[in-house]
Amino acid sequence: MLVQTIHGRRAMETKRLYLREMTDADLPALCRILQDKDVMYAYAHAFSDAEAREWLDRQKARYKQYGFGLWAVILKTSGEMIGQCGVTVQDAGGRDALEVGYLFCRDAWGQGFASEAAQSCRDYAFRTLRADEVVSIIRDNNFPSMRVAVRNGMLPRGGFVKQYYGLSMPHIVFSISRSEWEALQKSAK
Repeated sequence: MLVQTIHGRRAMETKRLYLREMTDADLPALCRILQDKDVMYAYAHAFSDAEAREWLDRQKARYKQYGFGLWAVILKTSGEMIGQCGVTVQDAGGRDALEVGYLFCRDAWGQGFASEAAQSCRDYAFRTLRADEVVSIIRDNNFPSMRVAVRNGMLPRGGFVKQYYGLSMPHIVFSISRSEWEALQKSAK
């Protein structure tokens, strides 16, 4: 993970990706993701234009408040925004936790981009934010996201039910502790 400035914005770089703060110019690409019912199945609905705008505004507010949020994931080879991934403060079943979250357009599925971006965000949370634990909160029917969490060194540690648009949605909390992450870093060398 390399944190640098690209086009005036702080960003991270992985082998194939740039992760940077989203701007208003990213709204069309973000809508392509958030308005695809297949991508958004874990949310039980595709977003409207207003919901997509609110989502982007929420990320921009997080950048100002915390210095982090969900970032645009840009494919190096094309400059295309293929998803979003980052660190946010979330309710993990009654406690605040730093969560690595990710959401990618369908064209990017199955190519390892989510794992690559999520690992970079996990490392950012431990190295830069000095987290003791990092979680990914995943709907119980979202098996591809669970696989990404496991590749990210996380294990299922509990669950809770979120109320969302009048629906009860069971979620599983995957997590990795600082000591587990440190052991993972040592074994990778």
